[in-house]
Amino acid sequence: MADSAASQRSQIIGVSQREWEALSPAIKFKKLWSDPATKRRAQITRFEPSATLPMHRHVGDELLYVIEGAISDDFGTTTAGNMGYRPDGCVHTVKCSNGATILAVITGSSEPATEMGNAPRSQNFMLSDIEWTEAMPGMRHKPIWHDKATNRRVLLGRFEPGAKIPMHRHVGDELIFVIEGTSVDESGEVPVGDANYRPNGCVHSVWSKNGATVLSFVSGGVEMVKS
Repeated sequence: MADSAASQRSQIIGVSQREWEALSPAIKFKKLWSDPATKRRAQITRFEPSATLPMHRHVGDELLYVIEGAISDDFGTTTAGNMGYRPDGCVHTVKCSNGATILAVITGSSEPATEMGNAPRSQNFMLSDIEWTEAMPGMRHKPIWHDKATNRRVLLGRFEPGAKIPMHRHVGDELIFVIEGTSVDESGEVPVGDANYRPNGCVHSVWSKNGATVLSFVSGGVEMVKS
């Protein structure tokens, strides 16, 4: 029982403690989390100036957040603080003129391609264009993306100082990345630049003493737990 409970605790991911791996001479990445059963994974990718990814097709989809710099493809440029989405079947090339660091949550894989044809286009989301809505006292969010078929969604959340989400259970999982401030739960404190994974069945509360902004990748939902 103790092992089962421990496996359902949230997991703090110290990004600086993960090792870089080479994807190409100009592109490297750090593995943060993976779920082989659903072929989902999260990674930090670093593009050096002038780095490119040749034309490829997404077999599955990809959501990315640009931490610094900017990356471009055939359909536009994703700049720092904004997000991009590559739907299943998207065919494109990726270029980076001046370097960039991105957080990517990927489902599936990719394969080489030689033409775009009628493949679905990638999309960019300018987060400053999305309105804040109140989620609960002391907390606001911006809904960025939602796939109703799988109930996956991405939200930008803002905790005011002292705000707290009461005890709840995850029905599905969630990965957060802290953009500013610190997020805290029963597993510990998650500072800027680190991540926290909440597995299916995780029961916890979440708070922030001095405020925080977090990017949240959610699969499923939550249900409140009586204390």
